[in-house]
Order: sequence, then structure tokens, then C-alpha cells
Amino acid sequence: MTFFIIFLGIAVWTWLSTGYIFYLFNFMYIGISICVAMILDILLPRKHKPWGRRISQILIGCYMLVFLGFFGRENMQIEGFFMFVFLGIFAAATMHYVIAKIIGPLVFGRAWCGYACWTAMVLDLLPFKVCSRGRYRYFGIIRYVHFALSLGLILIIWFVLERRPVYQSTEELYWLLAGNLIYYIIGIGLAFKLQDNRAFCKYVCPIPTLQKIGAKFSLMKIRINKDKCNDCGICEKVCPMNVKLLQYKGLNKRILSTECIICSTCVNTCPKSAISVNFGLDAGLIDFLNFAEDGSNIKSRQKNHTV
Repeated sequence: MTFFIIFLGIAVWTWLSTGYIFYLFNFMYIGISICVAMILDILLPRKHKPWGRRISQILIGCYMLVFLGFFGRENMQIEGFFMFVFLGIFAAATMHYVIAKIIGPLVFGRAWCGYACWTAMVLDLLPFKVCSRGRYRYFGIIRYVHFALSLGLILIIWFVLERRPVYQSTEELYWLLAGNLIYYIIGIGLAFKLQDNRAFCKYVCPIPTLQKIGAKFSLMKIRINKDKCNDCGICEKVCPMNVKLLQYKGLNKRILSTECIICSTCVNTCPKSAISVNFGLDAGLIDFLNFAEDGSNIKSRQKNHTV
């Protein structure tokens, strides 16, 4: 209900402030889709709970990619956002990035990545849901290089080539299709190469460059009840982003990592029901992550625990 009220407020505000009733439908649809996921998460048995989140990914991801992107002919890629900003056009893509990926993380953290991303919508269906080897420590810099290259490309097009794209044109559609095709090819390739569905999210996707700033101060985060937790480590084993949840519990903190995508995988697999999502005020300044070079602790837990 909290999610629906928040998105209803956004829907009404954007409608009244812009005069476009489309925004009323847009954000109510997104809010309802997330609420459906939350309801299914409550009703479904434990082993099927992930389908609530995946249905949300499909409902929102297909809507954004197919309806707004393909039929609306808007480049929903980050390059499209940069271009619309330079053009001064308050398009659906502009609204999406500002609310979902710049302002939104102050409230929801990186929940977009867990519940709505159309790239992850496909990648999460691949078989490598648990990355036992941990993250590769320095690969994450690729996302910042990607962000810089995307921005640099638009700057070159704008200032050097002096080209101005036409809003909702065939060119925008081609850019959207080509960009997403490249994302899917790289994402699926990395998933099979590294045996990690979320490898693209950890290393290549440029969107966290924007999200992580607000996510540090996110109101919504994961919390571990230290009185219920028995330190079995299952939560760290199943975390798709390789967050060291127990280190935050040891500090009596919520999960402050900006790599957490609020996917609730840890919540749904904890045998003691010690993990929950709640709202509060705190700031995450340090990411505790399981890296490949010190990931033996994950592998040892896998031998002793099953989910």
C-alpha cells in the first residue's frame, strides 16, 4: 500500500504539473505493477516468491521498452536521456531517468534494478542466479567508463558534428533497438562467461553511476534482526549482487551497500525470517562486498547449507 500511495502521489503531481494525463496512467501503472509483485510475494510459497518480482519486471520492463520506447519512438537508453536534456525536451525518457534513477533512489534505493529493469528482466531468467565466486574487484570501473563514453558520444554529436536528433523519430527508434540489442548480447554473454546473471549489472551497466548517489541515503533498505539471525550465511550465498550482509548486521546497521538492489532474495530465503525491508534514516558510505579473491567464505557456506 505504501508503494501505491507514493506512486499515486507522483502520478497526480506529474499530471497536474505538466497537464499531461498520460503521466497519471504511467505512474499508476508502475505503482500497481509493483503492488502486484508485493502481493504475490506474500501469497506465494517460499520457493515461488521470486516470481512476484519477475512479474513486476515483465509488466514494467515491457511497458517501458515496448510501449514507451518502440511504439513511442523514444530512446530510453542513457544516451537518449542525455540528448533530451540537451534538447530541453521533458520527454518520457527524461521523466523516467529523473524520477526512477536520480530522485527515486533517495527513497527506494536501487529497487529499479530489482523490480523494473528491462535488461535484468531477461538476464534474471538465465540459470546463474548465484555467483559463488564473488565479484571481480576492479571490473566495476567499466560502468563508469561506459557512462563517460556515452556522455562523450552525445557531446561529440552535439558540439562537434552539430547534429540535432528529431524527437520521436525513426533515428531514435533505431538507437533504442540497437542499444538494447547490444546490452542483451553483452549481458547474456557475460552471464554465461562468468556464470553470473547479474554480471552486466555489476560491471557494465552505466545506470548505477546515477543511482548510487541517491541510494547512499535511501529511506528503504534491508535490515537483519540480530536477535533472530544465526549467522548461517545463506543470505550472502544467494545475494545476486554479492553484498556482505552479515558485516552490516555485525555493525548493527541496515544494509547500507549501494550495490543492494532490494530484490528481497535474502528476505525470502532466510530460514529464520530474520531479514526484512523497512524505512529509516541512515547513510551508506562503505560497500561491503564479496570479491572473487576472498570468496572462499561463500563457497564454504555452500557446502554446509542448502536453500
